[in-house]
Amino acid sequence: MNIKGIIFDLDGTLIDSMEVWSRTDMAFLKECGVKDPPPDVSDEVKKMTVDDSAMYFINRFGLKLSKEYVIDRIEELVRIQYEEKIPLKPYVPQLLDRLDEKGIPYGVATATYKRLAEAVLKRCGIYERFRFVLTDEEYPLGKTCPDIFLGAAARLGTEISETLVVEDSLHCCETAKKAGFILCGVYDSVSACDRAQIEKSRIIILSHLQSFVRCCDKW
Repeated sequence: MNIKGIIFDLDGTLIDSMEVWSRTDMAFLKECGVKDPPPDVSDEVKKMTVDDSAMYFINRFGLKLSKEYVIDRIEELVRIQYEEKIPLKPYVPQLLDRLDEKGIPYGVATATYKRLAEAVLKRCGIYERFRFVLTDEEYPLGKTCPDIFLGAAARLGTEISETLVVEDSLHCCETAKKAGFILCGVYDSVSACDRAQIEKSRIIILSHLQSFVRCCDKW
């Protein structure tokens, strides 16, 4: 396998944050007077951009709120988690060390709010190691469209066929695969229900990033 560059997802891949988003979705809806938010809400919005998820909440639950308020309030609810609490997944520093040793450039492409993504990476001491952190501020169509992955490859200066995308979510894997990228899935408990479908798509899923560190030796 000839890997010349890597595009990492953030939530559920590099940081252990997906449960935070699930709890936040429920807390926000209850705050807005939705007594029993349906359990499928987080599964639905994790596929959406920030703007789209705000409109989804407004339209599905009849919230008399502006899109801007919903976006700002959800960011406020999760901000302290990103600034103070959310940890890296195990073996992330070791993986980045190995990639640096091999001279393989890497960056982040995420649907998370840009300020939150930058905050958690800076607190964890790895922000400066990435060539870039791309979000839907730059690519508003999110990860149902390949533009964010194509833009990331352009910034890495690598061909699509030589660029590895590392993701935990099915819809992101499918988007990148259709665009011609090499794919690697990383297990996250929140996306566990997607595992069988990801494997059916012939995408390798690693149980943890320690396995990824070992894979680097084969490149």
